[in-house]
Amino acid sequence: MKTSNIQPYLFFGGRCEEALDFYRAAIGAQIDLLMRYKESPEPLPPDRIPPGFENKIMHTTFRIGGSTLMASDGCAEGANFAGFSLHICFPTVAEVDRAFAALAAGGKVEMPPVKTFWSPRFGMLTDKFGIGWMVSVASE
Repeated sequence: MKTSNIQPYLFFGGRCEEALDFYRAAIGAQIDLLMRYKESPEPLPPDRIPPGFENKIMHTTFRIGGSTLMASDGCAEGANFAGFSLHICFPTVAEVDRAFAALAAGGKVEMPPVKTFWSPRFGMLTDKFGIGWMVSVASE
């Protein structure tokens, strides 16, 4: 059986562009593709998006390190991220500490970065958009 890649698709409920700017600054996200609702090659069904969403992001593909994620503003305001966390690894403790602090800005620290039996540095947080993150030094 051929294995496929799993790519998270995140719906930011009207805050996608803000989230992309945040992840670009915090952890070096790189945007590969971005399309706004007003740029759709086909007309959207009436009442598909709230008024004012024309300039919001219909679809984006972006990379963090070697991982590809996709995102959108969705078709409604508000986002609910529950039941999962994104895990990101860095080669050094210093890089974990820097990324953790950047991702935690405006969010909530669940477990500050500490030495654990599985990693020289591991921490958990929820960022200001409600995304859970686990940040660690990559295992050898």
